[in-house]
Amino acid sequence: MARSDDVVDGIKQMILDGALAAGDRLPAEKELAASLGVSRGSLREGVRALATLGILDSRHGDGTYVTNLDPATLLAPMLFVADLPDESGAAHAVRRLIETEAAGLAALHIGDEDLACARAALDETARALTADPVDPERLAAADLAFHATIARASGNAVLTALVAGLAGHSTQLRLWRELTRDGAADRTFVEHEEILAALAARDPDRARLRMGMHLLRLEDAFTGPRSADVPVAPTVDLGTGI
Repeated sequence: MARSDDVVDGIKQMILDGALAAGDRLPAEKELAASLGVSRGSLREGVRALATLGILDSRHGDGTYVTNLDPATLLAPMLFVADLPDESGAAHAVRRLIETEAAGLAALHIGDEDLACARAALDETARALTADPVDPERLAAADLAFHATIARASGNAVLTALVAGLAGHSTQLRLWRELTRDGAADRTFVEHEEILAALAARDPDRARLRMGMHLLRLEDAFTGPRSADVPVAPTVDLGTGI
């Protein structure tokens, strides 16, 4: 193991042990290198690695500080993983588990402001679906806003960051391209409406069920085997107000 890895592990442990807290300035380079048993060169390499991970912030002329350790920043590398092609559907399966729980928590904690944000995202989806031509980019943006609002309403910052990381923009764009091509976009819209209705009713069990069924259908549609014997869901009239 490289000595710089010792620095990464050592400073992480200092944070976990409470020796360093969010916003704290790191000890002087000479002192810290000695306490970790590494050279100054290895210390600098380790600090650069931790800065890349969003754990440390090196300020020119002012020293190095522990960041605010915001979950969204620390989990940002997941955005790249989520956007990678994944024919196995492993990332989507993890997303389904996390978002199902997020929906249940959101049903318990969601306020009027977040309900209004979710409603606005679905209204934008409806407008995008009736536009000519249909723009998958616009649909993907509205979809991300809807799911992000639910995650935020869960009241759990780590859960919110995980949802954002697992629902990458490129992945959602590919998804909506498929949905519009396969005629499944309207069904997805209705499922979103059902999720929102469960949230508005403050019904956590129904919210989990609706979210889980919604994401499972998408998972099956784009990663599971397709059969000519499986009936296609009928197109839904967006004007029915469902």
